[in-house]
Amino acid sequence: MKTIIEPFRIKSVEPIRLTSRPERERMLAEVGYNLFGLHSDDVLIDLLTDSGTGAMSSHQWAAVMRGDESYAGSPSFTRFEAAVKNLMPFKHVIPTHQGRAAEAILFSIFGGAGKCIPSNTHFDTTRGNIEASGAQGDDLVIAEGKDPQSLHPFKGNMDLDKLEAYLQEHGDAVPVVMLTITNNAGGGQPVSLENIRGVAALAHRFGKPFIIDGCRFAENAWFIKCREEGQADRTIPEIVRDCFAVADGMTMSAKKDAFGNIGGWLALNDDDLAEQARGHLIRTEGFVTYGGLAGRDLDALAQGLSEIVEEDYLRYRIRTNEYIVERLDAMGIPVVKPAGGHAVFIDARAWLDHIPPLQYPGQALAVALYEIAGIRSCEIGTAMFGRQPDGSEKPAAMDLVRLAFPRRTYTQSHADYIVEAFEEVVAAKDSLRGYKIVKEPKLMRHFTCRFEKL
Repeated sequence: MKTIIEPFRIKSVEPIRLTSRPERERMLAEVGYNLFGLHSDDVLIDLLTDSGTGAMSSHQWAAVMRGDESYAGSPSFTRFEAAVKNLMPFKHVIPTHQGRAAEAILFSIFGGAGKCIPSNTHFDTTRGNIEASGAQGDDLVIAEGKDPQSLHPFKGNMDLDKLEAYLQEHGDAVPVVMLTITNNAGGGQPVSLENIRGVAALAHRFGKPFIIDGCRFAENAWFIKCREEGQADRTIPEIVRDCFAVADGMTMSAKKDAFGNIGGWLALNDDDLAEQARGHLIRTEGFVTYGGLAGRDLDALAQGLSEIVEEDYLRYRIRTNEYIVERLDAMGIPVVKPAGGHAVFIDARAWLDHIPPLQYPGQALAVALYEIAGIRSCEIGTAMFGRQPDGSEKPAAMDLVRLAFPRRTYTQSHADYIVEAFEEVVAAKDSLRGYKIVKEPKLMRHFTCRFEKL
């Protein structure tokens, strides 16, 4: 069969408000052309993020009713901990209200002035938490990961030669080695099991803990199953367990590959590190068996972890992204290829080559997409990553626009509408102009800065 069907039935619906183009133009001006400032009920199709925006299943809603809100020792935590350990064999599982809280705890331990922390590509909150501690985050993705048109099957891989040289050069200044699966900022591209093991081996040879940012672990495992030699006949849970078996810990936003509307965790094997982390957790998040989450959230995540590894779901999710990439590519729109796991990425720098990187072509495209069609997306480029720790600015490695698809939320007709919207953007692209930032905070400016049209 060629038709992409959703492997679920819809039991509850949420109305979408249709807006006019003059309304959208007015609202964009009011929020300084920052799409994060829009009210969600003024958005037709919201692809700003896949974080916490998915639809929970009937089994998850049933689990919500089972949630136990005891302050300490809740059975909801016991079920949550068992679900995590079933896939990620870590000794200590420390719940947090979301992934960035886990990062904040981790870098309260490993961060600090003069420290250098490598990864394939740190995402925005990871880098923000690193820099807030006084440390420096560095990206060592393979060269193909910076080439949107490369068809390398694992463009999220860490460059092992660069990592070895980095560890030799920086020595004791490196407290930990990170790896993000999938590589979000690089187009949602996967990391191979071979590369995960290679990074772990290098980190351990140099005496460094190896921590995985595992937000989209199931999507990464699906790509390993489909693309890596010797993995095709293995189950997704088996592959997931192998990915984390070589790590010393992980951070997790459970708002992604756990079907959660909120939640996360930090997992560790080292007893002393876990004790430090729990101390920070109690000060800032909550007791060690709830970590800022309600018991009902913990139960919903426990159930979600059993559903995210279902192959029918993963096959459908990845195929939907592939479908949109194929349609946009046929239109001549430069897209990151192969299709990523959680999103479609447009190469705005290549497509809007009349807009210089320091005038934010990704932002120009994202604004136009909302203005024309009511679709909210996210710039991942120079507006997000261009400002340097010393306050200067330089172009990011790529200027991308991410269309992040919430899990189990939109249908095939929504996908077709997105394609049709781009047909209208194609007609208008030569008239699009860049932007300048007129107000910005010191850290992670893209969330709250204001733009003006040039």
